[in-house]
Amino acid sequence: MSRVSKNPIMLLKEVEISLTGKKLTVKGPLGAVNQDIPNEIEVENQGNALLVKSNINTQHANALAGTIRMLIANMIKGVTIGFEKKLQLVGVGYRAQINQNKINLALGFSHPIDHEIPTGIKIETPTQTEIVIKGIDKQKVGQVAADIRAYRSPEPYKGKGVRYSDEVIILKETKKK
Repeated sequence: MSRVSKNPIMLLKEVEISLTGKKLTVKGPLGAVNQDIPNEIEVENQGNALLVKSNINTQHANALAGTIRMLIANMIKGVTIGFEKKLQLVGVGYRAQINQNKINLALGFSHPIDHEIPTGIKIETPTQTEIVIKGIDKQKVGQVAADIRAYRSPEPYKGKGVRYSDEVIILKETKKK
């Protein structure tokens, strides 16, 4: 059995969990999230805790049990607290602003970039050079942040581009004669 899946998931009072067949639904103050449970995995509700076990004793099933346990724990955290990623725009003239369901990015190209905001994601721009991405689905928040960063990832000589707020860019030295 996976070491990760051995730990029970503690349930909070404001979280409601329903398991119908092989579909798990987690509801909380911020919304609801669904997850399909594979056939090799069994989820047990024991009052104020959830236990994730594998039905088959194989390496794949044990790894899958640990993965499903972390996905469920992230779902519970997402519907109670939520997830957020912060991006910074570094460069002269780089800026971002929100227009209805799109974020308009000026990243030094000859044209502005309009990135559509997916459903379930909230994007804020406290300043023109900061972007805050919030949501209840950790994977979706991370994917949106990675998509925006991919438009202009930080370059190694001046550090210009879109970077995560906690990212450290090690600058290269320029060529000398």
